[in-house]
Amino acid sequence: MEITAITPQVKDKTRCNIEVDGRFYCGMKLETVVSNRLKAGMSVSAEELSKMQLESEKTTALDKALTHITSSMKTEREVRAFLTKKGYLGDVCDHVVEKMKEYGFLDDGAYAASYAEHAAKRKGKRLIASELRQKGVSDEAIESALDGLTGESESAKRLLEKYLRGKPTDRKTLQKAYSYLIGKGFDHDTARAALGSLAEEDE
Repeated sequence: MEITAITPQVKDKTRCNIEVDGRFYCGMKLETVVSNRLKAGMSVSAEELSKMQLESEKTTALDKALTHITSSMKTEREVRAFLTKKGYLGDVCDHVVEKMKEYGFLDDGAYAASYAEHAAKRKGKRLIASELRQKGVSDEAIESALDGLTGESESAKRLLEKYLRGKPTDRKTLQKAYSYLIGKGFDHDTARAALGSLAEEDE
């Protein structure tokens, strides 16, 4: 590997972008670049760059990650993606994630339970599970979060009533309403039950 460019970051003059073999590789503190005498044309290994970045930036990276989660909870995958986008290498991400777990700021199980509880008001379990998987939550944590949910039938019925408000209750509209509930992540039995309860009320 060869360092092909070292340029100051636009938004933070105390940091530099390191390019390796013509492509962005990582961000690094300017003082670390200077102390290690890094320059374009120098050969360097991934291990060496990772070690330099880890020792100089683990505190800064942790601070950035903690600030990132102040507005809302995040999963481990989301925190890693945030740090990677900021230019931190794998060793730094590992260090930050472990520290955040240790301090109790990162807990995918708690995140899944909170997310599922709020999402259940407008989505079915199937869609909630899919969204949590995309966020990197384990199947075990997802299953535990969904097991704690109640009132899915009521949520489906409430969404159905809102969808049908002002619409005719003909066959075509009810078919669309059924598809709407399926698209919201409710299973077929729950969707059919919601339509059935609505029909009973109309009678």
